[in-house]
Amino acid sequence: MQGFTMIDLVILVVYLAAVLFAGLHFAKKEMKGKEYFKGDGTVPWWVTSVSIFATLLSPISFLSLAGNSYAGTWIMWFAQLGMLLAIPLTIRFFLPIYSRLDIDTAYHYLELRFGSKGLRVLGAVMFIIYQVGRMSIIMYLPCMVLGSLTGISVNVLIIIMGVIAIIYSYTGGLKSVLWTDFIQGSVLLIGVTFALVFLLAHIDGGIGAVFGALANEHKFLAVDQPIFDINILKDSVFIMIVGAGFNTMGSYVSSQDIVQRFTTTTDTKKLNKMMLTNGALSIFIATVFYLIGTGLFVFYQQNALPPAAAQDQIFASYIAFELPVGITGILLAAIYAASQSTLSTGLNSVASSWTLDIQARLTKKELSFEKQTKIGQYVSLIVGVFAIIVSMVLANGGVKSAYEWFNGFMGLVLGILIGTFILGAFTKVANTFGATMAFIAASAVMVGIKYFVPAEAVSIWSYSIISIAVSLVVGIPASIIWRMVKKDTSVPAPHTTIYNVQED
Repeated sequence: MQGFTMIDLVILVVYLAAVLFAGLHFAKKEMKGKEYFKGDGTVPWWVTSVSIFATLLSPISFLSLAGNSYAGTWIMWFAQLGMLLAIPLTIRFFLPIYSRLDIDTAYHYLELRFGSKGLRVLGAVMFIIYQVGRMSIIMYLPCMVLGSLTGISVNVLIIIMGVIAIIYSYTGGLKSVLWTDFIQGSVLLIGVTFALVFLLAHIDGGIGAVFGALANEHKFLAVDQPIFDINILKDSVFIMIVGAGFNTMGSYVSSQDIVQRFTTTTDTKKLNKMMLTNGALSIFIATVFYLIGTGLFVFYQQNALPPAAAQDQIFASYIAFELPVGITGILLAAIYAASQSTLSTGLNSVASSWTLDIQARLTKKELSFEKQTKIGQYVSLIVGVFAIIVSMVLANGGVKSAYEWFNGFMGLVLGILIGTFILGAFTKVANTFGATMAFIAASAVMVGIKYFVPAEAVSIWSYSIISIAVSLVVGIPASIIWRMVKKDTSVPAPHTTIYNVQED
């Protein structure tokens, strides 16, 4: 048990320097206006695909997925299969609309579909609040784990992570973010796959012992785990897959950090390749993490537990105390990479949403490309510094539970937003009034369910389904009534619904 050595520290430092150099290298060409927010059209689709993968896989997932299968079963793995629902639906219905409209942001669609600047600004504000909170906790939690394993100050780790992400997000815009995400996602994929191979090689019985644990010790599914329940409000494998599918589709369709990747091209074939590759990578890495978790369960039945062997730290502890010197540094760098890629993406997506969705809509004069770029850079700088400060407060204060409440509340945002997007894309009758009423109703229902209904009464996996249903049940009648009262016979703008996406 060698722990974190000086060689590992050197590797970690070299890795961080390399990422910073790469970000600055791709920022050589000065980006202005939409190039800063959408790239310059030179980034290959496979780079963007790995960037989406790196953005969706937060370091919290990195640490918790293996911990889940180590301490429990593979039940949460089934949530990854939701992509088999989310990806075909997004490819079939939303990507053609986004491609044809050549949208600037996710919330640009709301303005085009409903003719409402207010809905666009509302969507952007909700996303920005959610994303700033998410960035802070994504910096804080992994740095706490790495600090305990490496002996490096948590504050120092937070500051380094934040400063590096701010530098290349500020200077190079989306192009730098995409390429550095690609590097970090590749390090993560290779490093974690190596860790699985190394782990299996050091288990008595190898992969057979791991599958034996899955079959004989109920590590795959608990004996009493229902596969299907006719009551969709109750937990089951089926509702987990479907609910996770709609949750993931919510990210693909209404979260600016993901939709921003789709704005890099209007080529639907490239967009489809991005989606399919991202789905394959995500299911693959989730399976690897769960195999690692079960492998660790078997390994630590045969060997003594390491220090800091809490559930969510078990994989990081294995990396620090069992892997060869040098490989430990690379794998801990991969955890850091997962944080940094999510952070840099968050900074750029918040900057683009603030500038294009809010500032440009509320400013009477049209903003020049140079002005848009400057605003985006200042926003990424300010938000980055703010996220660093919040992370350090979390790391040094007793506000964790309050922050978890806040983060849980904001986790409802995308589930509520996706209902408005589906209302717009799948109905011809929906208008601004109906969409606004649907948004208010879905928000009220979901907040009520989350905070005033016992957790065991409604599965969290049914949240997105309920939100979409409420949006449609309220939004469609409200739109019809408004049309009758106002004698409104308007039709949706071209290319904004699944019915008119191919209009000339």
